Amino acid sequence: MKISQLVGPRTSEVVDVADPVPGERQVLVEVVASGVCTSDIGPWLARDPAAGPLRLGHEIVGRVVDTGRDAGRWRPGDLVTGLGGEGFATLAVMDADAVLPVPPGIEPAHAIGEPVADLEEALSRTGIRPGHRVSVVGLGFMGLGLVQLAKRHAPGLLVGVDPDPARRERALALGADLAFAPDELPEEYRADTGRRGEGRMDIVLEATGRTAGLATAASMARPFGTLCVVGYHHSGDAPMDMDLWYKAVTIVNGFCPDRTRLMTAMSTALRLVAERRFSYAPLVTHRFALHEVDRAFAAMEAAGPDFVKGVLLP
Repeated sequence: MKISQLVGPRTSEVVDVADPVPGERQVLVEVVASGVCTSDIGPWLARDPAAGPLRLGHEIVGRVVDTGRDAGRWRPGDLVTGLGGEGFATLAVMDADAVLPVPPGIEPAHAIGEPVADLEEALSRTGIRPGHRVSVVGLGFMGLGLVQLAKRHAPGLLVGVDPDPARRERALALGADLAFAPDELPEEYRADTGRRGEGRMDIVLEATGRTAGLATAASMARPFGTLCVVGYHHSGDAPMDMDLWYKAVTIVNGFCPDRTRLMTAMSTALRLVAERRFSYAPLVTHRFALHEVDRAFAAMEAAGPDFVKGVLLP
């Protein structure tokens, strides 16, 4: 099999290695699509060559080619997606209880289960209900996915926020009612401790992964509202807007480390994909071959107006 591995800053290589063998409760899949995730851009930017090769890729869609002894519910030929690793490759091993079938009639690149499961699981913990005023701050891949997922809950108002006009246009096309640049937000959408906050948001979904985006999101939450931090802030500290404390805002950590919860969310998300209520079609804008991993990350880093998400097609 062939696999891409990171060997230094911005430098990957494709090597030939022995085909992996699935364990008792695992499946071996031929990778047909693998999403390139923003959570991996940090290692790509700064990999220490002395640390040895690093194999990335956890957003996998694959066709089962072999199964372990206790993975009998899966059969060769099944098209699956789920939680895995080392997916920038032609073959990958995945746990049998961490994959689900790709909905019939859906293109593999439009059925990647892991990222939409992350978004759905985070949203499920916000208490979103019909009529809520909802804002999504940051309209990259994650934010545009959240716009689609939030829209199905019939919010009373759905507002997108991003400095990029192309991203704002995409949000409007995907169901946002209004879209603003952060510095053009109407005053009634911003917090001001001491006011009642009727014009602000019941739920704010932060999807920027940046301190400035977090500050904008915090300013939009109403008293007793909810701020869900979905963006990848990686490591280190981020300042807390103490107005959140004075407004009694509930802060939800959008990250989920629990596989059972993620698989439950993935099941819901794939049903939405099957029903065409969530679509990757407007989100997957760039496709790359396996040997073009570095080009895929460079496109993500540049984040041009035509870019939302890249997918490898080994």
